[in-house]
Amino acid sequence: MSIKLVVLYPYPKDSESFEKAYTEEHIPLVAKSLTRLTKAVYVRVLMSPSGAAPYCRIAELHYPSLEVMQADFSTPEAQALNVHAASISTGGIPVALICEEETVSFGAAS
Repeated sequence: MSIKLVVLYPYPKDSESFEKAYTEEHIPLVAKSLTRLTKAVYVRVLMSPSGAAPYCRIAELHYPSLEVMQADFSTPEAQALNVHAASISTGGIPVALICEEETVSFGAAS
C-alpha cells in the first residue's frame, strides 16, 4: 500500500485562465517543489454519473509512506506550492485528502 495526497479543485470563475495557470505554472511547480514524489496523476473531470461534478481537476500525489509525504510538505517550497494552488483556484479553496491506496489489478476483458 502507498500513501497519496488527493487534491480536488472546484470549478473556477474562469476555466481558461485556470487551465493555463494549472498546466503551465502549477504542474511544473509540483515537479520542482515536491522532490520525494514517486508519481503524480493529473485528472480533468468530465462529469459525474448524475451530471455536473463539483470539481474540475483532481491531482493525486503518490508517496511511499506518510512520513516521506510529511517531510516533502514541510519545506518552504511546498508551502509556496500550497499558496499557488489556492491563488489559482478561484472557485474556492482546493480540498486536500490524505489517502492510503490499495491497488487491485484485473486481467483484460475477453
